[in-house]
Amino acid sequence: MAEKKAKRIEDKAKKAEEKAKRIEDKGMGEFLVRIYGKDILGNKNIYVGLTKIKGVSWSISNVLCKNLGLKKNTKVSELGKEKIVQIEKELGNLRAAHFLKNRRADLEAGDTKHLLSHDLEMNKEFDIKRLKQIKSYKGIRHSLKLPVRGQRTRSHFRKSGITVGVKKKK
Repeated sequence: MAEKKAKRIEDKAKKAEEKAKRIEDKGMGEFLVRIYGKDILGNKNIYVGLTKIKGVSWSISNVLCKNLGLKKNTKVSELGKEKIVQIEKELGNLRAAHFLKNRRADLEAGDTKHLLSHDLEMNKEFDIKRLKQIKSYKGIRHSLKLPVRGQRTRSHFRKSGITVGVKKKK
């Protein structure tokens, strides 16, 4: 029994080494570029790589490439520090159409802004807390851990594993 376990561990280690070697052969392990707190692989195109940042969609990535004059097929590893700083500044103060931004007509300030990474997560949590506090329908559904957007509850979302209308034979 112990021999089988040791062999399984060795096989896993070999597979991990092979995977690391394949990654190095493809050139994926050479560069990691940190943009706005997210590590992006150097072999990705800038258009694809920017979408790895939470809050950056494909359309926002497209707008960023156009605003900064970057070609979409430029590799992330080819970017210089100046370009990365430009991307981060542009992400901080995004020049895009209002309908592309993810925080339109904010309840607190009333303006339209675009949130990224941790700010986006925090505002989502605050919104859910506010819905629970005012006891709206969505807030009640959140607090009961039920689906909020009208999904079925007969067969899904059951934590105990018991479905409705099914009896066990004695």
